[in-house]
Amino acid sequence: MELILMEDVPAVGKLGDQVKVSDGYARNYLLPRKKAVPATAKTQKALEHTQRLVQRKQERSQADAQVLMQKLAETSCTVRKKAGEEGKLFGAVTSADIAQALHAQGVDVDRRKIVLDEPIKHLGAYTVAVKLHATVVASLSVTVEKE
Repeated sequence: MELILMEDVPAVGKLGDQVKVSDGYARNYLLPRKKAVPATAKTQKALEHTQRLVQRKQERSQADAQVLMQKLAETSCTVRKKAGEEGKLFGAVTSADIAQALHAQGVDVDRRKIVLDEPIKHLGAYTVAVKLHATVVASLSVTVEKE
């Protein structure tokens, strides 16, 4: 039976692939779970249309990420925390602290997109990666000062 996959199926194919599988596998597993639809001209056109919409949405998302990357390149973030005499912080600067400092400057970035290998525990200047899109990663200058 010829089917078009509506999601990735291990050992069968990926989303959008037209595959030939046994009738029993199609009737008992793929079709009831909506993992595939019969391969007809109508379903192929509908799938192509959906793929075009997804492509446009990703292109818009990437363009927005590029604009935000330019804005972040021009922005520097300052976080003030309590620290000891040797420059060691009481606590740490996390991605939530950086996101809050950016929000105060008028730049909204989700804290989950800020990539910290480990929390910042000392005073100083740091460069932090911000993953805005699958293909767009911005670098942000973060300065940690004593409160």
